[in-house]
Amino acid sequence: MQHVLKSTLVLTLLLFAMACGDSKKAKDGALNEKKAELEKLKADYKKLGDDVKTLEGEIAKLDTSASANATKVKLVSTAPVTTQNFQHFIDLQGKVDAENISYISPRGMGGQVRAVYVQAGQYVKKGQLLLKLDDAIVRQQIVAAKQGLEAIKTQLSFAKNIYQRQKNLWDQSIGTEVQLISAKNNVESLENQLRGTEENVKVITEQLNTANVYSDVNGIADEVNIKVGETFTGMSSNGPQIKIVNTSSLKVVTNVPENYITRLHKGSAVEITIPDANRKINATISLISQSIDPTQRGFVAEAKIPYDASLKPNQTAIIKILDYAAANAVVIPINLVQTDETSKYVYVMEKQSNGKTVARKKAVTIGEVYGENVEIKLGLSAGEQIITEGYQSLYEGQSIATN
Repeated sequence: MQHVLKSTLVLTLLLFAMACGDSKKAKDGALNEKKAELEKLKADYKKLGDDVKTLEGEIAKLDTSASANATKVKLVSTAPVTTQNFQHFIDLQGKVDAENISYISPRGMGGQVRAVYVQAGQYVKKGQLLLKLDDAIVRQQIVAAKQGLEAIKTQLSFAKNIYQRQKNLWDQSIGTEVQLISAKNNVESLENQLRGTEENVKVITEQLNTANVYSDVNGIADEVNIKVGETFTGMSSNGPQIKIVNTSSLKVVTNVPENYITRLHKGSAVEITIPDANRKINATISLISQSIDPTQRGFVAEAKIPYDASLKPNQTAIIKILDYAAANAVVIPINLVQTDETSKYVYVMEKQSNGKTVARKKAVTIGEVYGENVEIKLGLSAGEQIITEGYQSLYEGQSIATN
C-alpha cells in the first residue's frame, strides 16, 4: 500500500511540472509574437515615412506654383523698436470713506426718546446735546437716595452726641465701658452708611447724565433715524440711528486680491479717479491690513486723500496701484507676440547683403503685461524693425516689402 502511495505522489508531481512547463512556454510564445508584431509595425512606419518624403519631392518638382509662391514678396508694415519707462498697475474698484465716522450710542442701556435736538445734514460739534432720553425713574431714585442721605446724617449727628456724652461720663468714671464702645460703634456704623449712600447718590446722578446723548466728534449728522417716543439703543434693524461723519479727513478704501500681498507696501503709488465728481488724485498707500478676509480672499488697502467738498463717503473710486516699474524697457503691443510649440516670438525685418528684405522669426521672453503693451525682457533690441502688420501669415525667410 505504501508503495502505491509513493508512486501516485511521484506521478502527480510529474504532471504538475509538465503543466508549469507548458504554461511558461505559452507565455514565452505570446511575448515573442508581440515583439515580432512590433518590429513589423516599425518597418511599415519607416517605409511609410520614406514614401511620404519621396512623394513630397516629386510634387515639388512638378508643382511650379510652389516655387512661385516661395519667391512672392509680401507687403508688411514695420515700426522701430524703442525703449520707454514701463509701469504695471493693479486695477481695482473701491470707495471714498471718512477717517472719522461716529455711530452714536447711549452711555447706559438706552431708553425712550423724550426730545431730539439734531436733524439729518446738520453740522454738530463735539459735546453737543443730540437727544434727551426718559429719566423720570432715575430722578425719583435720586430724590429717594438724597432723602435717605439726609436721614443718615441726622442719625449720625445724634449718635455722635450720644457718644460724646457717654465719653464724658466715662472720663468721670461713670457708666460702663460697654456703653462707651457701643456708642462708638454706632457712630462708625452710621459714618459707613453715610459714605455708601453718598457714593450711591453719585452713581444715580451719573445714570441721570446718561439720559443725555452727546456727539463725540465734529461733523455732519449723516443719518438721524430716531423720533420722539422711540427707543434709542444706537443701532436698529435698519442700521445706525445717528451717524456723524467728519469729512475733513478722507480716504479711499479697496479690497486687494491676496495674490498681490507681496507686491504692495505702504508708500506704493496710487492713481485714484472719482468718476461722479470728475476728480483725479495721486496718493500713496497709507495702510495695509494684516489679515486676509476668509470670504473675499483679499486684504484691505487704504490711501488718504485731501478734503474736497464734492467728495462724499461711499462714492465709487477707480484705483490703480503701481506694483511694478522698469526704466528703459523694450515695450511692444501684446498682439504682435505669437506662440508656437517651443516659444513666444515676433517677426522683424532684416535686410540681406543682396539688398532684399526678409522676415526673421525672433524668440522673445516677455515680462509684465499691462493694457495693450507687454515688456520684452530678452530677444529684441532698440532700433530693430518689428513687423506690425501682415505678420500673421509670415514664415521664416519670406521676402517682404514695406507698404
